[in-house]
Amino acid sequence: CSKKLILAGIIQDQGYYDQYIAPRIDNDKAVYIGSVGPDERNRLLGRACALLHPIQFDEPFGLSVIESMACGTPVIAFDRGSMPELIENGKTGFLVGDGDDAVEAFARIKEIDRATCRRHVERHFTVERMVNEYIQVYEMILDAGGLESGLQKL
Repeated sequence: CSKKLILAGIIQDQGYYDQYIAPRIDNDKAVYIGSVGPDERNRLLGRACALLHPIQFDEPFGLSVIESMACGTPVIAFDRGSMPELIENGKTGFLVGDGDDAVEAFARIKEIDRATCRRHVERHFTVERMVNEYIQVYEMILDAGGLESGLQKL
């Protein structure tokens, strides 16, 4: 499969980037474009085959994952942190264990329906739903008599 790999975003580990990534950037099949604004991000995600999200920590949410699926683009992510809560494995993307698994998942990316990705975000991650659920948590905390008591109830 001949695809272009576009890396966007900030470099969080310059040493790792310099040692492992930079030597592979050929500005043809693999390019690094740096941090992009919302319009360019949406354009890139909307045209992408997939978002590769090889997180190396237990990410608590993953906004880029939601942004990708909102554009109809499936996600291939390491199965850690919040990823199992965000991605429906085999329906909105693939949860993988390592880079080899990610390559195998990418070969199957056409199995994922882009409209299903979008609908998943519309059902679970709208502003209204998230605001309402935050309000419910705050009300539970207040009803329980404070933060510590409320958190114990969660």
